[in-house]
Amino acid sequence: MTKAILENILKDRIMVIDGAMGTMIQRYQLSEEDYRGTRFADYGSSLKGNNDLLSITQPAIIKEIHTAYLAAGADIIETNTFSATSIAMADYHMETLAYELNFESARIAKEAVLEFMKTDPSRPRFVAGALGPTNKTASLSPDVNDPGYRGITFDQLVAAYKEQTKGLVDGGADVLLVETVFDTLNAKAALYAISEYFDENNMEMPIMVSGTITDASGRTLSGQTTEAFWNSVSHAGLISVGLNCALGAKDMRPYIEELAEKSWVYVSCYPNAGLPNEFGQYDQTPQEMASFIEDFCKSGFLNMVGGCCGTTPDHIKAIAEVASKYPPRQVPELKFEESL
Repeated sequence: MTKAILENILKDRIMVIDGAMGTMIQRYQLSEEDYRGTRFADYGSSLKGNNDLLSITQPAIIKEIHTAYLAAGADIIETNTFSATSIAMADYHMETLAYELNFESARIAKEAVLEFMKTDPSRPRFVAGALGPTNKTASLSPDVNDPGYRGITFDQLVAAYKEQTKGLVDGGADVLLVETVFDTLNAKAALYAISEYFDENNMEMPIMVSGTITDASGRTLSGQTTEAFWNSVSHAGLISVGLNCALGAKDMRPYIEELAEKSWVYVSCYPNAGLPNEFGQYDQTPQEMASFIEDFCKSGFLNMVGGCCGTTPDHIKAIAEVASKYPPRQVPELKFEESL
């Protein structure tokens, strides 16, 4: 049902994805005690910076951020689960919280959507359950002296992503988003885990995938070009493929153009607010970013658009305004020739 609703909207207009969660969390200037909350007040390791944990310890803040993006014009909000796998949570010795983090994050986002739609039922909004890349890579060695070594196995990634999928689905996500893909083998593990979970539970949900081009070479961290990345995930029955993070819209343009040309599914794009300055901050204003996005829309590259690092509700509002002026990219129909 959700897929049919999404496709009807995507044929009619460019949908808007929300902006950065981490950027907004930074505005609250939270302390170690804020991250801990009451439940983890005596926890044995530092928790400051574990943004995913805030879905448990500071749910009102996460919901407030979601609501701000909805008010700015977002059709799709992402769950606060970028690092909510048992693999990434090992940095904080919180592997056992993975399911709960995903469940609570999806529940909060869904609650925000339902409450917002009561005040503005003019169009449906959706929750995208975000599955981040983890802090491990299945394709590259973390040891320059041992290029054959891997810090994680495919099966370990599948198990972690399957647990994350269950939490997101149980919490109320409408879509699953495998995002910021720097290693397509990691993404394949996520897609395999999702497929396995769907088969075991006799269900389906729309799946989005978004990769990240890491520098001016036009490749992912694991070395794939945009076309190679698309070819690696095109089998998965996706509703959309896209690019996010790493680059600002200006530098992302040729890669989004190529993806729009090559893929036969809807195309998404949510770039950073330009490139970070020497202090790691993002200086691109909402108006500047919207001007680059307008070029993408005018050129017919996009079906979904939003923001990544450095973006705020003000950026999303400006992006939503320019996106509303243009028709969506037309998805090409696949034609197969019969063999003789």
